[in-house]
Amino acid sequence: MAGRRRALAGGAGVCLALTLLAGCGGPAPDSARADVEAMLDRRAAAVLRRDAAAYRATEEPLATTRGQRATGAAEFANLHELPLASWSYDLTGFRRNGDRATAEAALRYRIRGYDRAPLTAVRTLTLTRDDDGRWRVASDEPSERGTEQLWEQGPVRAVRGERSLVLGVGRSEANLREYTRLADRAVPAVTEAWGEDWARRVVVLVPKSLEEMAGLLGAPASGYQGIAAVTTGEATGAAGAPADRIIVNPDAYAVLGASGKQVVLTHETTHVATRAHTNAATPLWLSEGYADWAGYRATARTAPEVAPELRRAVLAGRVPDALPADADFGFTGDGDRLARAYEGGWLACRLIADRWGEERLDAFYRAVGAHGKRPGAVEGALKDVLGTDLAAFTAQWRAYLRDQLG
Repeated sequence: MAGRRRALAGGAGVCLALTLLAGCGGPAPDSARADVEAMLDRRAAAVLRRDAAAYRATEEPLATTRGQRATGAAEFANLHELPLASWSYDLTGFRRNGDRATAEAALRYRIRGYDRAPLTAVRTLTLTRDDDGRWRVASDEPSERGTEQLWEQGPVRAVRGERSLVLGVGRSEANLREYTRLADRAVPAVTEAWGEDWARRVVVLVPKSLEEMAGLLGAPASGYQGIAAVTTGEATGAAGAPADRIIVNPDAYAVLGASGKQVVLTHETTHVATRAHTNAATPLWLSEGYADWAGYRATARTAPEVAPELRRAVLAGRVPDALPADADFGFTGDGDRLARAYEGGWLACRLIADRWGEERLDAFYRAVGAHGKRPGAVEGALKDVLGTDLAAFTAQWRAYLRDQLG
């Protein structure tokens, strides 16, 4: 009996090995995930080739009649003018229930001539399998951790400038051409202030309205009501990080004068230029203050004109005790507090440029980012670059506020 048991055990081992190779009469492994990955590869290739028929072949035939956003012929048409260098899907999650499945995917795409590395949009796809066993996309939506993409909001119009690419939805070419004119001026202005160690080109997104801007940011529209533009990007300090996107709030931007519009785009372009040196070590008073300093650098605006809220506080005897904290820059609805934070950061950078010189200001920004972590970053850069400490610099800044705004 012992020998027989050994024989059965050995036979079972042979069957197990054969099962891994050929099934040994057991159930075949589920190939659904691999089939879906292959289908998404075909879908991506169709986007790059502008092959509408091949793209539709990856769609559930009834998807466009079910009110799904971001799928079918509409999405494909919306992408037509987007100059793509790459487009791919990386399946990160897959759950199957019979002939239906849900997939999580990272959509990675790169704009030709502007993106050094692909940008990532996280998506949730619902899938169906037809009678022939082919998987198709029934819906393709932003995941809970993702945001809308511009092409989900309508047909994208692309207008190229000498140093910029402006992508808009619901906008005329003439309107977008005005953005390229301002962006093309911003790039050399920022290069003159910061230097040439950046891409020296920008991508600007112009959605239809504040609500669509908020959709691109994945945030409530109320938080951006008075914000003319923001810049998105990965503040990792990595030179190979994907390119930033300047996203315009067309409602707030439209009420600005010509000078204000230029300052806004120059400010946001500065964030693009400084991104590789901006990380967790960089306080917002420095990153936002430097961007404002670059934005106003070539203008004739005086400190009282640029910093009216902080001037009111100084005249009332409420000179801040400390440099603005990151929390002061939150879009919480307290517009005066936010304005004072930006104005205080601008005046801190202006102080450095006035007393130590513009080259030292640039070196100070880079030295803070080079530290990598917040604790000690500003203190170390103050000592190494400016030859001072935080207490002395804060006292100088407070005196500068009184001198410039009092």
